[in-house]
Amino acid sequence: MKKRIHVLEDDKDIAFIIEFLLKDEGYEIQVSSTFKELKNKLKDSIPHLFILDVMLPDGNGLDICRDLKNDTFTKHIPVIVMSANVHNQELSAASAPDDYIAKPFDLDYIESRIKKLIEKKAA
Repeated sequence: MKKRIHVLEDDKDIAFIIEFLLKDEGYEIQVSSTFKELKNKLKDSIPHLFILDVMLPDGNGLDICRDLKNDTFTKHIPVIVMSANVHNQELSAASAPDDYIAKPFDLDYIESRIKKLIEKKAA
């Protein structure tokens, strides 16, 4: 069974690159550009991992991460937070993400972080 990753990223180019990379690695990808869209898609299926951008048109990825980690249905799912703002890495600690990736990112690096989190969850 393919592992499903939900990417919440409002920059269409970044979302496309991540989706292309991860599909090529055999993952099933869901992409949302807003928090509202993410919530609607979660009604249909729960992913094995979330990748959240911090700056979104209708929310903050750090707040969304905190909500996911406090929700009974999603608290067990690994969350990676991404941001171009280096100060968000310090702020993200309070949101309890499983990992943080700074933008711009190296594609091999993001792939290895995802693989590590999914394998850790499966163990």
